[in-house]
Amino acid sequence: MSEPISGTAAGVAGWKLVGGLVGIGGIGTALAAYVVYAKTKPETDQEWSVSLIATVIGSFCGGAALIKYLGIEHWVNDVFGLMGILGIAFTCGLPGWLLIRAIFKYMDKKKDADLADIVREVKEVL
Repeated sequence: MSEPISGTAAGVAGWKLVGGLVGIGGIGTALAAYVVYAKTKPETDQEWSVSLIATVIGSFCGGAALIKYLGIEHWVNDVFGLMGILGIAFTCGLPGWLLIRAIFKYMDKKKDADLADIVREVKEVL
């Protein structure tokens, strides 16, 4: 059995590391979600939940994909680079929210339509 003090210290150090890494993207995600919800309030709790999940996934996944695509991972070694990454995470959360909300509005509008009609309509648009 490990010593309680060193085990606790290792746990705190691990949480600080994970919290620091998640915190950088998390701040951008929280800001993106706040901007979205302050501008257009969701009508229902379900819409709020879906919008929040879309914003978080858009920030984390979209931000990470864009950072990897641009090859700017080395920015994490600099304070100003971390600010830039925060801005990228913030910016990538907004389109995720917009796309999900637009898709659900479209689906709600066409809830009585046949699947073949919806596919045909989407093909015409594309």
